[in-house]
Amino acid sequence: MDKNKKSVSGSMLKSFGFKSPAGNKLITLLIPLAFFVICHLLVDFGVLGSLFEGLLVPLCYYIIMAVSLNLTVGILGELSLGHAGFMCVGAYVGGIFSFITQETITSPWIRFPLAILIGGIAAALFGLLIGIPILRLRGDYLAIVTLAFGEIIKNIMQNIYLAKDVNGLHFSFAKPIDLADVDVASKIDILKGPMALKGVPKDANLIIAVILVLITLIVILNLIDSRAGRAIMSIRDNRIAAESTGINITKYKLIVFGISAFFAGVAGVLSSHYNMVTEAKKFDYNTSILILVFAVLGGLGKMRGTIIATILLYALPELLRGLQSYRMLVYAIVLIVMMILNNNARFNEWKKRVKAFFTKKKPAVDAGKEEE
Repeated sequence: MDKNKKSVSGSMLKSFGFKSPAGNKLITLLIPLAFFVICHLLVDFGVLGSLFEGLLVPLCYYIIMAVSLNLTVGILGELSLGHAGFMCVGAYVGGIFSFITQETITSPWIRFPLAILIGGIAAALFGLLIGIPILRLRGDYLAIVTLAFGEIIKNIMQNIYLAKDVNGLHFSFAKPIDLADVDVASKIDILKGPMALKGVPKDANLIIAVILVLITLIVILNLIDSRAGRAIMSIRDNRIAAESTGINITKYKLIVFGISAFFAGVAGVLSSHYNMVTEAKKFDYNTSILILVFAVLGGLGKMRGTIIATILLYALPELLRGLQSYRMLVYAIVLIVMMILNNNARFNEWKKRVKAFFTKKKPAVDAGKEEE
């Protein structure tokens, strides 16, 4: 009787496509979509306050950052700590573009997509530039170089002066622009060194942010399931064996660095067009470490787990704000517990059993015991 029930449930799941790769992608896409729809409804009905509503769009660009970083760390197997630098490039390039063109391109439906493309491409170029010279580095050495890159980008942005007048754009590095070179009457300061970039139009909203999250997931999930994705994972598992079979390691590493940096730049554009203020100091190594925590605790190479971990870990400090000084202590305990569970054999076996119950597959541990 139980076998019949399991076969019926298994056939129903299969008929809906949930056991196929396409069904797994659909579930992954539905998780963030359902979460944001439910949260939006709860805000409309007054169950959640306006403070939590303000966290939804930042949560979207953190999900984009975590998923794109997991492509490098989980799928390619390279530790990168410069993801905040790519986000910084996208935020500034996209923000400057919208600031300059907001009077000529008045429609946000044209201006914002162009800003996303320009900011993402600029970040991807930086990803390729950093990827070419460090292709032979691995592990801790790669982490140190990418960390240094993120800090270099942050400090460069804090030393750029950019102004606009009737004669065009004026650029200066490390010192203010000489007033003799500009028309003072029409001068508009865009970047003023360490001061924040202000005046970016607020073109981003929750609907656009959720759409960008879904686009990011679609592109990365399809890349993972493609021939290129299998080649990338073979490089992660055994670089020497992959190279011996004719896989171009340089090519696929650059692809991963470029795509990962592109979506980090998209997240930066989304953040600058939602907050309307962009400060370079926010894109420091702490941000890169935070994104890495989201990716690692969600599971390396597991996009669905990364989404869930990002939602929980980003919203948790705000939900615990009522505990005042104890909230960060609780947050740290949650991080430790999640790390222990992710590396616990019994917990992983329990997850396999739960998955096997819904997919009608016996876990590998049970199969081994039966053979004995």
